[in-house]
Amino acid sequence: MEETSEKELFETIPVRRAVAALAVPTIISQIVSIIYNLADTFFIGQMGDPYMVAAATLVYPWFALLTALGNLFGIGGSSLASRMLGAKREKEIKHVSSFCFYSGICVTLVFAAFSLLFRTHLLRLLGGSEENIGYAETYLIWVVVLGGAPTVLSMILAHFLRSEGHAKLASAGMMTGGILNIFLDPLFIYGLHMGFMGAAVATALSNLISMLFFLACYCRMKERTVVSLSPHHFSMRFAGQVFSVGIASALTQGLANLSNMTIVKLSSGYGDIAVAAYGIVKKIDMFPLGISMGLCQGVMPLVGYNYAAKNYKRMKDVSVFSWKAASAVALCFMGSFLAFAPWLFQSFIRDGQTGELGTTFLRIACLAVPVQSVNALIIYTLQAMGKGTQSTVLTICRQGFLNIPMLVMMNWMFGLYGMIWTQLVIELIMLPATLGMYAVTWRKLTKQDSV
Repeated sequence: MEETSEKELFETIPVRRAVAALAVPTIISQIVSIIYNLADTFFIGQMGDPYMVAAATLVYPWFALLTALGNLFGIGGSSLASRMLGAKREKEIKHVSSFCFYSGICVTLVFAAFSLLFRTHLLRLLGGSEENIGYAETYLIWVVVLGGAPTVLSMILAHFLRSEGHAKLASAGMMTGGILNIFLDPLFIYGLHMGFMGAAVATALSNLISMLFFLACYCRMKERTVVSLSPHHFSMRFAGQVFSVGIASALTQGLANLSNMTIVKLSSGYGDIAVAAYGIVKKIDMFPLGISMGLCQGVMPLVGYNYAAKNYKRMKDVSVFSWKAASAVALCFMGSFLAFAPWLFQSFIRDGQTGELGTTFLRIACLAVPVQSVNALIIYTLQAMGKGTQSTVLTICRQGFLNIPMLVMMNWMFGLYGMIWTQLVIELIMLPATLGMYAVTWRKLTKQDSV
């Protein structure tokens, strides 16, 4: 995208077209990423062993913590980069991007080493049983220990591409890894007779190729990007500003994963069938939530740029339009899941007990999706504006103070099904708080603008 078209995209193109230009490619890449995540579960499920599905389910929340690390540096850094573009401070972005890239490598390597050293204790803590822990260790080593750094770096590089308006290129990189995984899963599992391990190897290799794609993009762009991956530009000067927003985003993902770990641990008390059913439901439920996340990531550069440029009306128009769009999509998915839950579940595994339990889980879980999408978008909007404190408070309340204690309480009071209802209860409690926080922030902006 040329400089002139970037300026038009951020400043003058009608809101719907601008949101579509940035969000649609991001949403498509999210859908492909979801499909490749589903591919592991689908092809593992075709082997007809619930213990293998349970093993992948145990590891997934820990693997998803890599997304939290990617968001810490990717969203934290790219949000700051978008605001710097709006404030005409392009040269400083080189220091921000270099800091995020190399800090992301170091932190991820520490996370991978910890996962390797304490893998057995970790998996037991997550609810591993004698029947599934061997499979879980194999999956953890490949996707987290060996594949962790490429996974995180891919996300960081994609976020910085979006911050400059290169949404299509960012999406192409994420889609490359996703599409590869879809083809490599059956090749490794069945063609090369690697079985369960083949799914893990396919995921790790796909993320590595995605990272190489992004590195090649930056090498080709050279003077056409303000992002720098050179260690010469590494500086801690902007670390505080990166973390002020990045920590909120990382907490959103991290606490959500902690909630998933809590559910998996509590579900393991009801047997591996319950864990397998819940794991498949979470993968299906990723479709509407992934689209919402794609919309969030797509509109963040628009919000951040116009906030820094003090074009508050356009910023608000972008935010409100994205909330309406997310609600409409989520309601469509909710209706589909309620109507077609049994058929959706049977496509993953034909075990009767797992299917019956999972169908009920899915019909309960999907009720939370519309409210969940709006809450997430408001929090991401605050992050794009650099309001790290407000978004962090909302995130901790939503995913920490309320969610985890309520999961334990609902399990104690209502058993297995009570845990599945928890998300809807939490989102309904949080909706007035997130709307209220945005309203207060908006009033402060308009007062400053009028002074």
